[in-house]
Amino acid sequence: MVYYPYHNRGGIGMLGIVDVGGGLRAVYGAGILDFCLDQGICFDWYGGVSAGAGNLISFLAGQRGRNHRFYTRYSSRPEYMGLRTLLRTGAYLNLDYIYSEIAHSQGEDPLDFDAFTAKGLPLVIVATDGNTGAPCYFTGADLQKDAYDPLIASSTLPVVCKPRQISGIPYFDGGLSDPIPLQKALDAGCKRVVVILSRPRDYFRTGEKDARFAALLRRSYPEVARLLRERFRLYNDQLSYAHALEAEGRALILAPEDCCGVNTLTRDASRLNRLYQSGYADATRLSRWLEG
Repeated sequence: MVYYPYHNRGGIGMLGIVDVGGGLRAVYGAGILDFCLDQGICFDWYGGVSAGAGNLISFLAGQRGRNHRFYTRYSSRPEYMGLRTLLRTGAYLNLDYIYSEIAHSQGEDPLDFDAFTAKGLPLVIVATDGNTGAPCYFTGADLQKDAYDPLIASSTLPVVCKPRQISGIPYFDGGLSDPIPLQKALDAGCKRVVVILSRPRDYFRTGEKDARFAALLRRSYPEVARLLRERFRLYNDQLSYAHALEAEGRALILAPEDCCGVNTLTRDASRLNRLYQSGYADATRLSRWLEG
């Protein structure tokens, strides 16, 4: 069954999807989106944070399996992340290797940018202004072929990565300022929203780990340090809001029951494959929800 844009769906109304990312745990969302490609399920509005934005652009380009390759195949390479990358680039995670070298039109696994632009569907990419701490909402129109800086900015983890400079402004991961941009989807006119998490649905953050990273940034990026200290409250509030909307039938939360031992930077292919398959299996709930 194919779910066409809202004006062809009768009473369903405008349908949005939010993928919150979560580093390599976002392979769970890759499984969900591959299920959607297999079933011909599409949406009217797309919002991605960090790796979730990368998931969505491959989905919009119709490139089934591409996200899975990035998580399970390329992440094991020393050029992708690790101490060698840190010594060579000054960053533990090499986002230029991911979004420039591999994804380049002449690269090993290019993004089909022409297919992406042909869709003409709204894509919002959340990043964080490193100077002010405010969320920045890039769109698909801010992307150019072989120039994917907004995707890099959205995934720039504090401390692990150097801030991404765009027009003279340093940007960090969008999860700092708007980790679950559900309200953005509602403001765009969505009546129902699918929310893809990469941790269990009842996982609420604590602030201890973020506070340690914040201490490393308090002089160079004080607003980013403040966001890190407060991130657990913002995430927990937004997660509670998602639960409330789900209870009203206006949202569907898809989240793994078990992260399969995968953390933000886990590169174990077998664990990543299990989490991907978990996402693919859980996506059957989406079909039932849309039909309900």
